[in-house]
Formats: sequence, structure tokens, C-alpha cells
Amino acid sequence: MAFELQQNLKLQQQLVMTPQLQMAIKLLQLSRLELVEMVRQEMENNPTLEESENIETPENMESQASEIPAKQEVSISETFDERLDWHHYMDEYSSTGKVHFESETRESPNYEAFTASRTTLADYLRWQLLMTQPSSEEEMIGSMIIGNLNKFGFMEDSLEEIAESTGTSVEKVEQVLLRMQDFDPPGICARNLSESLLIQARLLGIDSPLITELLCSHMKDLENKRYSVIAKALRTSVNDIVAAVELIRNLDPRPADRYGEDEQIYILPDVYVQKDGDDYVVFLNDDDIPQLHISNYYKNAVKRGEQINRETRSYLKDRLRSAEWLIKSIQQRKKTIYNTMTSIVKFQRDFFDHGIAHLKPMVLRDVAEDINMHESTISRVTTNKYAHTPHGIFELKFFFNSAINRSNGETIASASVQEEIRKIVSSEDPKKPFSDQKISDFLVDQLGIEIARRTIAKYREMMGILPSSKRKQL
Repeated sequence: MAFELQQNLKLQQQLVMTPQLQMAIKLLQLSRLELVEMVRQEMENNPTLEESENIETPENMESQASEIPAKQEVSISETFDERLDWHHYMDEYSSTGKVHFESETRESPNYEAFTASRTTLADYLRWQLLMTQPSSEEEMIGSMIIGNLNKFGFMEDSLEEIAESTGTSVEKVEQVLLRMQDFDPPGICARNLSESLLIQARLLGIDSPLITELLCSHMKDLENKRYSVIAKALRTSVNDIVAAVELIRNLDPRPADRYGEDEQIYILPDVYVQKDGDDYVVFLNDDDIPQLHISNYYKNAVKRGEQINRETRSYLKDRLRSAEWLIKSIQQRKKTIYNTMTSIVKFQRDFFDHGIAHLKPMVLRDVAEDINMHESTISRVTTNKYAHTPHGIFELKFFFNSAINRSNGETIASASVQEEIRKIVSSEDPKKPFSDQKISDFLVDQLGIEIARRTIAKYREMMGILPSSKRKQL
């Protein structure tokens, strides 16, 4: 067998993601807070990046407020030549560019009312415990009880487990627990929901054997509103049960909620949509995003052609290229968000004029074709991005809805159907709430919206609306 070497010429296409394209895609899918953090880290790692100092004067404030990015197609598939003309680059990309795209008159939350820290439930309970002047043993037991409370304010461990952990007796633990059950908020440190409600009733001075019996022996029936079953078991009238339930309803089933330790996140919109005459104008919100430019020190060093060694020149070249990619990618991100939101406003004009009930069915392809971008790009740009509209703050994905058929051949957005269901439930008779089938029939007969009962149930659960059996009030 003979072996020989051969050369074959093969032509093929291969998709290669340039570093700039990778960075542009990465920035596009970041949320606002993630973008700010990423820019801060880049500024720490790249000495050629600096934050522009924007000194606001009446003249430039007026010009900035009037600057709105023009609609244009932007390509992010550019490649970079290793023989880049740095002198030309410095003149072209060291500009700070447009700094503000938002309106000075837009509505925004009053952030001065927000506090940076809050008293936790554990701190509040420890303070109350110390106010009772406990012994060292009681303080240890009390701290153990506080540490074993769940997010609702109820104990998770038994008295025996706490006694074993603290090396004390069950009687001593129960003594401390009973004292702590008088603490604020009412109902705290209970062993279950029933005990918590009983403690609240006692603190309110409600002394009713019927309420005690309901909370101790009929919690399951109360949950399912089986009042006639309870009345029969207790040999009393349904009216008496209803009157007792009305008192119980005023108690708090989750006493620790007001001291929830989960940090509240306040949404900062990425774009503002405001009405200007008969049209709507889109403004980008760049309030807390650093405005970047190339450091004058490195710009002048390159322009003067100072003598630097090969290693330093290579490092500087790499950092300057990285800074260029970041600045251009941020500008690309802004233009993409702006163009996407402008397209959404065009397709959803009825929503902006009249509200959620007039939201139209729309898919990612509609916007992608309108602004000549890929659907995956639209998907990224609408994730974790929020718009401040005349009807509230919504995630950009909210405006994309599946279509539901109407009897007249038209379609309606699923979000609009959910809004109609919410209106129907809010207007129903509490004594005779509508079942899912009745809601479905109503939508077909009155609004021509063809929707199955199981879909009604799915939408109702998504909106946190209870079934009719649990919405019924006697």
C-alpha cells in the first residue's frame, strides 16, 4: 500500500463572533443595575477609561433635553483592524457624545423618601426582650426563640428542642415564650397560625368561646368557607359563624410581614414614554450610568508619539481597543433600546391612549422586522428592561402577548383578557361570585372573547385571584 501527501482546497463559511459583537450582546441583555456595576468594574480595570464630568448649565440642559436619538439601522458586526489609525480614533471616539436623552419634566419617584436601612424583626424583638430585664438564662432562651422564628413569625422548633439546645427545662422555655408572645407585633412567637390568631384576639380583648373553638378545631373548614358544616358541628347558626369570621378576618395571619427582611427593589425605568401633543416621545434614562470617554493623558501620549517600550505599547493598545468596544457597545445598546421602544409605541398606540384593555397581540417578529433586527436581539433587549408609561411601569416583555380569537374574527391580547377577568371579578356579588365557567360564558356573550374555562383558571391563578368557593362571602 502506498502513502502520499495531497493538498485539497475547501471553501466554507463560518460564523465568527468578534470581541465587539460579544461585548455588545453581553451589554444588551444586562439589566440597568448590572450595566452600572459592569461599567464601574471596567473603569477600575481599564486606566484609559474616565467618567465625563457633565456640568449642567441652562444652555446645555435645554439642548440635552431636546436631543433624541434618530431612528437608524446600527450594525454591530464590525471587525477591527490591527493596523488601526489611533490618531484618527482618538479624534473620533474620545468625544463624550450625547449624555442625556431624558426629559427634565418626566414623572419619577421621590427617592429621597427611601431609607437605606431598616430595623429587622430580630433586632426589634431583642430590644423588647432586654426591656423586660431578663436574667442571663432567660436572655439566652429568648435569643434562641428569636433565632428559630420563620418568615411569618412562627416558631419552627419545639419547646423540647429549644430546652435541649439551651440546657434548660421545658417549663422555663415555655415561661419565656409566654412572655414574648405579648411582644409587638401581636401574634408573634406563636407555634402555629391558630395560636397566633388566638393571641391577637386575647390582646384585643376579644373573649369569645365561639372564636376560640373555631381557631382551635375548625381551621380547615374556615379556610374552605364551609360555614354550614361548622354551624352544624357547633350547634349554632350560620349567622353566628359569619359574625365570628368577620372578627377573625381583621386579625393578621402573618405578623412578621411588616418586618420582612427581604430587601425591596425599586424599579428604575430604562425608558420614559411621554405624550407630546398627539404623539408619544421616547426618552432614554441615563441618570446613573457613567458617561465614558478616553483619558486625555493617554490620548495625548499617543498623539505626541512618546517613546514607550513594546510591552507597554501592546498593553496600551489592548486597553484602548477595549475602551473603544465598551463605549461603542453602550451607544449601540442605547440605540437598540430606543428603536425597540419606539417600535413598541407604534404597534401598541391604543394601549398608550386607552390602557391595558386595548393592548394588541404582538410577537417579537413584529418588532424585529420593523427595526430590521433579529428576534433574538429583541428578546435580549426586552428582558429586565422597564418602561415608564402613562399607565404605569411595565417590563418591555409585557407588550408582547399571544392572540386570543374573538367571535367577530378579530384577536385580542392575552394581557387584555386578564384585565377583563379582573374587572369581572371586582364587580361580582361577593355573596354569589362567578365560577370560571360563568366568567368564560360572560366573555363570549358580552365581549365576543372565545376562551376556555381551564384558561380562565390559569389566568386567575396567575393574577392571584382565588376560586369562587374561596371568594364567597356570606
